[in-house]
Amino acid sequence: MSAPRKRGPGGLAAEALLLWVALGTAVIGIGGVNLCVRLAAELERASPALPDDAFALFFAVLRGSIHWSSTASLLAVVLGAGLALAAVAIVLTVRGRRTGHRRLDRAATMLGHGKEIASIGARGARTSSQRLGVEGPIGVQLGTSIPGGSPVYGGWEDMQINVSGPRTGKSTAFAIPAIVEAPGAVIVTSNKRDVLDATRGMRAASGRVWVFDPQAVAGEGPAWWWDPLSYVTDEIQAGKLADHFASGSREPGARSDAFFDPAAKDLLAALLLAGALAGKPITEVYRWVTRPGDDEAVGILQDAGYRLVADQLEGVIGAPERQRGGIYGTAQQMASCLTSRALAPWITPAADRDARPQFDPHEFVRGTDTLYSLSREGQGTAGPLVTALTVAVAEAAEELASASPSGRLKRPLLGVLDEAANVCRWRNLPDLYSHYGSRGIVLITILQSWSQGVEVWGEGGMRKLWSAANIKVYGGGVSEAAFLDELSKLVGDHDRELSSLSYGRGHRTVSKQLHRERILDVAELAALPRGRALVLASGCRPTLIKTRAWMQGPYATRIRASLADHGPGRGDGPEQESPAPERAPR
Repeated sequence: MSAPRKRGPGGLAAEALLLWVALGTAVIGIGGVNLCVRLAAELERASPALPDDAFALFFAVLRGSIHWSSTASLLAVVLGAGLALAAVAIVLTVRGRRTGHRRLDRAATMLGHGKEIASIGARGARTSSQRLGVEGPIGVQLGTSIPGGSPVYGGWEDMQINVSGPRTGKSTAFAIPAIVEAPGAVIVTSNKRDVLDATRGMRAASGRVWVFDPQAVAGEGPAWWWDPLSYVTDEIQAGKLADHFASGSREPGARSDAFFDPAAKDLLAALLLAGALAGKPITEVYRWVTRPGDDEAVGILQDAGYRLVADQLEGVIGAPERQRGGIYGTAQQMASCLTSRALAPWITPAADRDARPQFDPHEFVRGTDTLYSLSREGQGTAGPLVTALTVAVAEAAEELASASPSGRLKRPLLGVLDEAANVCRWRNLPDLYSHYGSRGIVLITILQSWSQGVEVWGEGGMRKLWSAANIKVYGGGVSEAAFLDELSKLVGDHDRELSSLSYGRGHRTVSKQLHRERILDVAELAALPRGRALVLASGCRPTLIKTRAWMQGPYATRIRASLADHGPGRGDGPEQESPAPERAPR
């Protein structure tokens, strides 16, 4: 259902416009003549008998009964030049308002503002933060409303989804400010190093920084390690981990086989469970996948009491050769990322005694540390393990929230899933979105387009994710007409007043009509300029905001210092002059 229609600005009939032009010319002419003659008389110290009536003086000058001096002519030239400059300034101002940001901002007056968006305003965010008992920032600031200029926030129980095209400022305006203002632990996924470099300095002041970078996106070395099999505690968790491998290894848009894909996931889940039970590294699981006749895992499962899972695995091993080969071959493809030599130090301990710390998701969610998971998309991606690590942290946070008196985390966990469709293909995310909001696990899913989400979750899953988000942000740069048309409908219509003039039998008739049209049509949404974003929040009318890049925020100095210390240049350029980052608020 579209939003309530608002009345738009109407137009003027041609005759009415000509009438106003004539009146303005008369006023300027009569007033200008009076001003020039009277001021010239004062300057020349003459004392002619000038009539008090402005019209009488004007017509007296026309008849020649009152002398028009050279001083009056000079004053008329100065006055005319001033009026001309004023007219040019007015024209340029009007033209500017009809183009770019100003034309869009004019349409924003018909969108939600003031009390219509009170729940996402400063007072609403502060009330929500106090109710939840969250210390520190009252929420994630998205920008300032247009009109009004009041700040707009996402609260600490609001799940967000952001659909913005490339080069629209997603990182500078949304991801980076949210990370530096988070009061608790933070998890970040990305395929670039910019967010890491910009926020690392401030987050290090709040807690330890963990960077998972097996593909050297930021050139980070394996200073710690995480055992993916520590996530597997039973056959259910093993199935989830196998699903992450399956989702992350499949090319976008690729069709799955109705038989071999489910069978391969079941096989991989059984082997993962066996590896976890035997305390083996996950690389040993891949060795089992490449040896269809190896039944070592069957014995491990039987000894641990998982007889049905063992029987299922034994059935695959004893299947006809072609069937068994297809299942094992599909499972190998799902777990192919484990073959990377660069990945091994991140997920397995060293051969001798390993002095590196082991990452513990349950310990992580109790503090204010930050986890950055970086991966490239395409062949050799570490995306399955990025997803598995992200899910392990989220489920540890959910477990902690369930044990808390209020059923939610005292300090919210913030997850910024940048490039989620490329490096963090979390299959069950749409089903968990609304639930996590009630647990104090605040997620911001950032996509480049609607179709990106459809490739991962399907049309139904993407719609479920979109609907489950309390706050939906569109930042421009998308050219998908179907998606933009739906946004346009959600924004709503307005009634524009149009005037028409007709003549008949010597009479002139002016009629006014209301013409209904979209507040923001598809073309305007597609051309949304950088620095503007459309926000749709639960219980509020859609509103247009001016985004706040980190360069305009209160942490700009410390972010520049972080970039200088950790960016690719590492000290080159003007960033060096920024002071060291102060301790971030907790």
